[in-house]
Amino acid sequence: MRMDTSSSHSAAERLDAVFAATRSRFDLPEGVIYLDGNSLGPLTHDARMRVADELDNQWGARLIKGWNESGWIDLPHIVGNRIAALVGAAPGSVVACDSTSVNLFKVLSAALQMRPERRVVLSDRGNFPSDLYVAQGLLGGVERGHELKVVEPEEVAEALDENVAVLMLTQVDYRTGRLHDMADLTRRARAVGAATVWDLAHSAGALPVHLEEAEADFAVGCSYKYLNGGPGAPAFVYVRPEHAEHAHPFLAGWMGHETPFAFDPGYRAAPGVGRMLVGTPPVLAMTALDAALEVWEGLDLADVRARSIELSETFVAEVEARCPELVLASPRDPLARGSQVSFRFEHGYAAMQALIERGVIGDFRTPDLMRFGFAPLYLSLDDVLRAAEELETVLRDRLWDDPRFAARLKVT
Repeated sequence: MRMDTSSSHSAAERLDAVFAATRSRFDLPEGVIYLDGNSLGPLTHDARMRVADELDNQWGARLIKGWNESGWIDLPHIVGNRIAALVGAAPGSVVACDSTSVNLFKVLSAALQMRPERRVVLSDRGNFPSDLYVAQGLLGGVERGHELKVVEPEEVAEALDENVAVLMLTQVDYRTGRLHDMADLTRRARAVGAATVWDLAHSAGALPVHLEEAEADFAVGCSYKYLNGGPGAPAFVYVRPEHAEHAHPFLAGWMGHETPFAFDPGYRAAPGVGRMLVGTPPVLAMTALDAALEVWEGLDLADVRARSIELSETFVAEVEARCPELVLASPRDPLARGSQVSFRFEHGYAAMQALIERGVIGDFRTPDLMRFGFAPLYLSLDDVLRAAEELETVLRDRLWDDPRFAARLKVT
């Protein structure tokens, strides 16, 4: 049977046009191939212009009137609704605020109160360490006999039982990109009466996420990775609408009050997900994030996923052909990983520094992982091919074997 290649060619051409348009909206340094958007996304032209306007014409010209006239007070909800569309959440169920860790503290404390008779928080060894730190601190402070149970990723489903109060997982492993099946694990958790908390730090903007469809209870995530919100950009928090009026986080603040400017001495929670707000929103950072999210308008996350798989699969094939010293640490099946790929190499840190010096930016995760992220909004197949060529040069010529590349920087 002869294959009809015209439709596949037209589909590829359509994606080429889509992502050429998005690439043009990023302010990328000349000559740099950026494979670290899974750690910090690049600057968009929209964000640069919007922040400049905010400085000059809003804060600069309007001063405190900006809270009302420039809409600063509403930014957490405005930005939250934009993010909701990217994570499969209903409008009004997401707000942008604080950091991922602070938001995790809020939702985990709320989830525990939904299951007061249970004492186990279940997580896995692939979770981001900061999430485990938050859980350890919260459970230690509660002092009601709670336990943080951490198992291997493949053992999570088996470990779910009637003792589990909350299942707390990061959907995409920050080291290898291994992808949890959110729908399946959430279904299993609900079957045993456990609440679910998902960390979407490496999911939002990288692949289709379906919080509402999966019936997840809570979720958190950061916006400075695939959402390109800028260093330290506000995180986001999701509360399933059916829980919104009953969720009571341990951390409360005036922006989460029903009427903040009534200055009541007693706390009354705001309606809906608004009760997850705490302090004053960081307006300049929130403005940059709001502007950066404009690049997603009209994009289909299925297209993003398809192109990211194409990019990562090309990179894996090229690296394995060119660099036999490297061992793939990520799942081989692209459907079983997020939008990142990691390779093991004994001298991975030094090799990554040498690669960065040659204009290809990835990052390193201890003990030996060279990590590469694939963000279709600004990466092309040509970028991926050149990156593999440069990596081959670094290894073939032992460029990593230079003492200056062995000195560990504070941020790896």
